[in-house]
Amino acid sequence: MTASSIVDTSAAKGTDVTGRLSARVRQVPASGIRKFFDILATMDDVISLGVGEPDFVTPPHIMQAGVDSLSKGETHYTSNYGLIELREAVAEYLSNHYGTDYDPQTEILLTAGVSEAVDIALRAVIDPGDEVIVPEPAYVSYRPCITFAGGEPVGINSSAETNFRITAEQIAEAITPRTKALLLGFPANPTGAMLPRTEWEQIVELANRHNLIMLSDEIYGRLTYTMEHTCVSALPGAWDRTILLGGFSKSYAMTGWRIGYVAAPSGVLEYIMKVHQYILMCAPTMSQYAALQAVKHGEADVAGMLEEYTKRRTLIVDGLNEMGLDCVEPDGAFYCFPSIRSTGLSSQAFAERLLQEEHVACVAGDAFGPCGDGHVRMCYAVPTSDIEVALERIENFVNRARA
Repeated sequence: MTASSIVDTSAAKGTDVTGRLSARVRQVPASGIRKFFDILATMDDVISLGVGEPDFVTPPHIMQAGVDSLSKGETHYTSNYGLIELREAVAEYLSNHYGTDYDPQTEILLTAGVSEAVDIALRAVIDPGDEVIVPEPAYVSYRPCITFAGGEPVGINSSAETNFRITAEQIAEAITPRTKALLLGFPANPTGAMLPRTEWEQIVELANRHNLIMLSDEIYGRLTYTMEHTCVSALPGAWDRTILLGGFSKSYAMTGWRIGYVAAPSGVLEYIMKVHQYILMCAPTMSQYAALQAVKHGEADVAGMLEEYTKRRTLIVDGLNEMGLDCVEPDGAFYCFPSIRSTGLSSQAFAERLLQEEHVACVAGDAFGPCGDGHVRMCYAVPTSDIEVALERIENFVNRARA
């Protein structure tokens, strides 16, 4: 190499072009969860109640189906919509569990997890300036995805006094001429809240009256404790205006496989597929084969994991209440959302100090919307022994904070 062929990049590295980047992305803050996990990565002996995923490994027969697909050379693209065998299985699954009726050829789309499903569905629905109503506290991605799509999120607050449930009346009060859609995630992350069927029926009536699209994130639909899950699109008058978002990550312990689905009327799904087609092509092929095994033969696995979550839920909720951190009993999912107001600390201060002083990780409640302040999210999808030790450490910390 000659001296003349060496390029001096020192000056170029000092150039700052961030001011030229998207204003829409700039206005969205980084996830409130991220910094806690950056700290956690530098520490030992941490019990994490922060990560929202099952501690269970994907059941062996499901894993093997993915491995077998690789052994058979199934390493190519599938249809943009995904494997027809899996779409047929998903349609049958939804019909058997909830009484829905979807054509697997034109009304089921397989996605890279429900995260992609939420993103592409919003992009297919929203025009710049459209308002989307979101009950809060809510999953951290909802507001940013609405903003990235050019819309404006409109939060409606829930509270522990109502078990973090919202009402059709609250939604009605938030509707304006610019409202186009509702983004509803129940059972809810981070609160575990669910809505009774009677409330859902009123929400559907409201959506019909105002011609609103309902995006229903039902990823935790199989993980319920106090009531049966209501599949929104199965309700009378709901099917034509509902975009159903679901997947395999939570109920089958398949988070890393990144496989989910959208179910919607064919005319609606065509628009969503168009976005999916240009950004992703298709969901991971081996993950589709694993999901096919899960949906066809994984019922016993779901039941076994739910039984264990039920025990853990009782343990952590009772433990938190006994130490004076008021904790509503979650209806579903695998999170609890205790109040930490009795400590006099903000959500951020509580989460940071608990991690630093007692090596227990949780997530500050305001990461899920302003009305989450005064709470923290704790995930009980961890071994019972970890929950027991974590409760001891939390109580030690709480007693010091109150002293």
